[in-house]
Amino acid sequence: MRNHSVGTLEHKEAILGWKLIAPTVIIISLLILYPAIYNIYLSFFRVSLNPAVPNQFMGWKNYVGILKDPTFWKSFGITVTFTSITVIGSLLLGLGVAIMMNRKFYGRGIIRALILLPYVTPLISSVFAWKYIFLPLNGPLVQFLSSLHLMNSGTDIINNPNNAFVVVSFFNIWRNFPFVYLMILAKLQSIPSSLYEAAEMDGANWWKKFMSVTLPELYFVIASVALLRGIWNFYKFNEVYLLSKFAGTLPIYIYNTAFAGIPHQGVAASAATILFVVMIGLITLYVKKVLKW
Repeated sequence: MRNHSVGTLEHKEAILGWKLIAPTVIIISLLILYPAIYNIYLSFFRVSLNPAVPNQFMGWKNYVGILKDPTFWKSFGITVTFTSITVIGSLLLGLGVAIMMNRKFYGRGIIRALILLPYVTPLISSVFAWKYIFLPLNGPLVQFLSSLHLMNSGTDIINNPNNAFVVVSFFNIWRNFPFVYLMILAKLQSIPSSLYEAAEMDGANWWKKFMSVTLPELYFVIASVALLRGIWNFYKFNEVYLLSKFAGTLPIYIYNTAFAGIPHQGVAASAATILFVVMIGLITLYVKKVLKW
């Protein structure tokens, strides 16, 4: 009798739990799952922009065309490079700043707050500030480099495809390293001081303490942050496109295919689907091999 009542109570709690999360599941399905499934559906069609003309079924032709497009593979390579550089750069910068900010010194609270400014400043404000810095003729950086005879004062750095990628990469590292810094700093403050004292008793210098104590304690934080930043940067569009349309990353390629010139939304949908599948594969591999979940 008692087991029956316990089972009934657990069943009621399970039903209550599903009722509580049902609104969230429905909202996520409408906002995320439906667009993703509809995108996969469109990838098999030549999408008509005229409501009176139906979409034409293409089968796998959109995917074959994308995989044979050298521009797609160039954009894919640029995206992989962009993601690798920005993730590694933000991790190294965030780790270094976090270690410095973990030490006690006068004014530490103010400096900690100032470090977060790039991350909390509205994106559009940061983009326009950087665009002004690199502005031809009047930009402070361009004027400085031209005064050293390292560059022509009329050089348009941001809108030059050879330089846009570098500028966008530095901007991404500068804007997003505070997130990495904050996550690492929170973990650094939870590391017991007894571990460092034990290492000192064994004669460890600062480097050995970092390698044997700090880094192992930060492993899962760094790995998790690297995963999140990798996902976000692989799909990064807004800040890249706002800063320079010539960076050549895959999201910009998909956007131009879907909306610029003669739109090919079915082709763009197939490229987005390929990007999604690649990311799922990379995330699964990373979680198993690095995070070991």
